[in-house]
Amino acid sequence: MIASWLATQRGDALPETMTLSGTRRELLRYGENPHQNAAFYVTSEKRYGIATATQIQGKALSYNNLNDTDAAFEAVAEFDKPSVVIVKHANPCGVACAETLQAAWQAALKCDPVSAFGGIVALNRSLDEATAEQIASIFTEVIVAPDATEEAKVVLSRKKNLRLLLTGGVPSALAEGLTFKSVAGGFLAQSRDAGQVKETELRVVTKRAPTEAEMADLLFAFRVAKHVKSNAVIYAKGGATVGIGAGQMSRVDSARIAARKSLDAAEAAGETVALTQGSVAASDAFFPFADGLESVIAAGAVAVIQPGGSIRDQEVIDAADAAGIAMVFTGMRHFRH
Repeated sequence: MIASWLATQRGDALPETMTLSGTRRELLRYGENPHQNAAFYVTSEKRYGIATATQIQGKALSYNNLNDTDAAFEAVAEFDKPSVVIVKHANPCGVACAETLQAAWQAALKCDPVSAFGGIVALNRSLDEATAEQIASIFTEVIVAPDATEEAKVVLSRKKNLRLLLTGGVPSALAEGLTFKSVAGGFLAQSRDAGQVKETELRVVTKRAPTEAEMADLLFAFRVAKHVKSNAVIYAKGGATVGIGAGQMSRVDSARIAARKSLDAAEAAGETVALTQGSVAASDAFFPFADGLESVIAAGAVAVIQPGGSIRDQEVIDAADAAGIAMVFTGMRHFRH
C-alpha cells in the first residue's frame, strides 16, 4: 500500500517497480476447471463491482461466476438508460437499453435466448419485482445490480441456487485505473479501456450519412463491441443487440456467426426474417479487406461503425458506397483479449 501510494504521489501510473497486494476474501472450490486451485482477493481500489457486492442469496460463487459477473457489470456500466447485459463465458450474448429494465431484459434476451440459459445478468438500475419475475423464469446463475427492491428479493428467494449480488452502485465507465494479466515470469499492466467515442468525434466516410436513429444504434453497438472478445462484430437495432459474433480468428467469421445466430433468434421468436435485417453493425477493429464488410451487408446491415486505419480503407469505403450503406470511422479501436 505504501509503495502504491508513493507511486501515486509521483504521478507515475506505471512505475519502474510495481507492487501488487490483495486481501483474500475467500477460497473458491476450484478455478476455471476442477483440477485448478483458486481464491478471490480484493484490493484497495474503490470501484463498485464484485468486490463491493453483498451476496443476498444463492450458493457459493465459483471462479467462473466471479469472472463472468465482473465482465457483465463492467459492460452494463457503459449505458445511461436502464440497461441489461446477459453474459455467457465472459462474452455478452444480449445487451439492450430501454425506458424500463423489464423492456431492456426482453430485448436483451431476444438476441440469443439459447446462450442466455445459465448466464449472468447485470443491470444498471435497482432490480424491480416485474423484472425479477421475468429473469427468474429461465435458469440464471447470477444476477448483479446496484440494488433490489424487497419485492424483487422475495421473488428470487424462490430460486434457492440463484445468486443475487448487490454492489451498492455502478462503476464509471470513464474512470481511470489499471488492469493486469499474468504471463510466464511476470504480468502485463495497462490503463483500463475507458475510451468512449462521441458522435462529434465520428467521421462519415461514405456518400450516405447515418440517420439519427442509425447514429444512436451505431454508438450503442460500438460500446457493446468494447466488451466482446476480439474479433468482434455486433449487430444492433433499436437500442438492442440482434447478433453478436465474438472471439473468432477471422472478422468475416464473426460477422457470419452473428448473422446466423440472429436468424436462429428470429426463428425462436416466431419471425421469418433475420433480426439483422435493417440493423447497424459495429466492428471492434478495422476491416482489413472488403470481405468482412460485404458479410455485414449480406446480413442486412444498413450502417456500419468501425475504427478505420487499414491500408485498404478506400476499398472498404467503395464497397459501402456500392451497397448504399452509411459508414463512420471512430479512430479508436477496442481489442479485447
